[in-house]
Amino acid sequence: MTKFRHLIWMIIAAGGLMLSASQSQAQAPDVGDQPGLVPDDHVELDPEWRKQVVYYRTNEAPGTIIISTAERHLYLVQGNGRAIRYGIGVGREGFQWQGLLNITRKAEWPDWTPPPEMIARQPYLPRFMAGGPGNPLGARAMYLGTTVYRIHGTNQPNTIGTAISSGCFRLVNADVADLYDRVPVGTKVIVRQKPEL
Repeated sequence: MTKFRHLIWMIIAAGGLMLSASQSQAQAPDVGDQPGLVPDDHVELDPEWRKQVVYYRTNEAPGTIIISTAERHLYLVQGNGRAIRYGIGVGREGFQWQGLLNITRKAEWPDWTPPPEMIARQPYLPRFMAGGPGNPLGARAMYLGTTVYRIHGTNQPNTIGTAISSGCFRLVNADVADLYDRVPVGTKVIVRQKPEL
């Protein structure tokens, strides 16, 4: 009888732990944005995500940006079958999209005002955050059309190569500053979810 009671208590305790764990996971904040986190600029990116010149076949004009969300790469077309390839973080499942836009605005150390839809999903976010190292938009931002989406830096360099954002494309701060200096307002941006055949 004592063993039976002991078994019952162990089952109840295990059930309580599982319930507690599932509730804490349900209440865990979305880790896609961590305002105030100061980036570790010494994070060593995997070679796959480092900026490099690559062979790239396309009919698009030099200066065009092509984003491949499936590959988690952003290509800046250079012409002559080459492009500068940057590793990026992309939108998580349910937040990926495709389309053709232009860069309509650029900003250095941009302020961040999360849109109402993001605040509804992540109520812990600030309503406004001044630009700076702890800002999730990082060192630079390039705004895409009239959407809420941007190509921007990050205060989380370890997220490059992942699908974690709410639809924006993030680069490490050094790479976004490099891209920012290479492209003007009006640059054509093509966002593709699947690789071209």
